[in-house]
Amino acid sequence: MNEAAPPDIAARQARIVELARAEGSVSVETLAEALRVTPQTIRKDLTQLEKRALIARVHGGAVATAGIDNLAYAERRGIAVAAKSAIGAAAAALVGNGASLFINIGTTTEAIARHLADHRDLMVITNNLNVVDILADVPRIEVIAAGGRVRPDRAVVGAIAMDFIRGFKVDVALIGASAIEPGGDFLDFDVDEVRVSQTIIRNARRVILAVDSSKMERAAPVRVGNLGDIDDLVTDRAGPELRAACAAAGVRLVETSA
Repeated sequence: MNEAAPPDIAARQARIVELARAEGSVSVETLAEALRVTPQTIRKDLTQLEKRALIARVHGGAVATAGIDNLAYAERRGIAVAAKSAIGAAAAALVGNGASLFINIGTTTEAIARHLADHRDLMVITNNLNVVDILADVPRIEVIAAGGRVRPDRAVVGAIAMDFIRGFKVDVALIGASAIEPGGDFLDFDVDEVRVSQTIIRNARRVILAVDSSKMERAAPVRVGNLGDIDDLVTDRAGPELRAACAAAGVRLVETSA
């Protein structure tokens, strides 16, 4: 086949990781057709991605792994921007002035942070250094950064971060996830990140999960929790099964597209 002008390598490889995680496994032929490049190009991409522990090579293709989602993080900031902004506004509206908050890692939680800038007298504890950048200079918002190992996507994870978070009991936790299943399980890719998120959940009086609807079409290997662990789910659109699961669990569902 005549290979079309290839997209940016990073963007193409981010798409490969996304497809692998959504489907569980992908073939070289399917990827080549979907991305309009030669199988040889895909094989080179897979080799590079495997070296970064983002996928695992198998005969004829690749499977998703539980590796850190470093490659796709910058790309995810450009996905569902309008939906994330609407979700951010709706989630921020559930937070009252004077509250203490946890905010975890994620592009959706960063969108929430931007909409918190008009609030007053907040204490924000976060393991997301991008949230620190967004809120640190905002008047009448105190920002406390968790200590620990810093990943390339600026998430702070590990035992030190977990011990730090246990020192607080906050009013509200604002959390994101990489995937949510119709029955209400929400998941992520990195075990260390998940453990920090679970610690955040256990040390908050109210938990708000914010995910855009693209997360309902993805798969991830590490379970963070289920609807029984949260109080509110904010999304742009939920399917019938997830709506029913929220109703059964007593979770308030906020759909921004409704």
